[in-house]
Amino acid sequence: MGLVPAAVTIITARHGALRNGLTATAVTSVSAEPPQLLICVNRQASAEPLIDGAGRFAVNILTPAHEDAARRFAQSKLSAEERFAGGWIDLPSGVPALADALAVFDCRVVQQSRLGTHSLFIGEVLEIATGAGEPLLYHAGRYRTLA
Repeated sequence: MGLVPAAVTIITARHGALRNGLTATAVTSVSAEPPQLLICVNRQASAEPLIDGAGRFAVNILTPAHEDAARRFAQSKLSAEERFAGGWIDLPSGVPALADALAVFDCRVVQQSRLGTHSLFIGEVLEIATGAGEPLLYHAGRYRTLA
């Protein structure tokens, strides 16, 4: 699957006082009306129980300037506070968002299931914030840009 190029995202969640997130490329649009996104999250990921418990998540679309953040959120050994170093804000829903992301989709879980090692969450997009720039991509084991 590593040969399929994909946009790099950080999926974030908050449940009570806990916040966490993960780097992911397993994100896809499901429906335009109502707008919905599908995310696939390994059940071993520290953010998975937060998404499950809160029923909310945000998908942060990254630019090449966010490669360091993508690497931090991909490291399971880092604490949540170490991952969230830098320019993060809280959305009105309470979910953390990258302040200068290319786009942020604030989602409410409307359906979920488990398949193999992963939880699949379908989120209705309640709010969208957009920024500027080009997307950060992942292909063949490396971060890449469009240029």
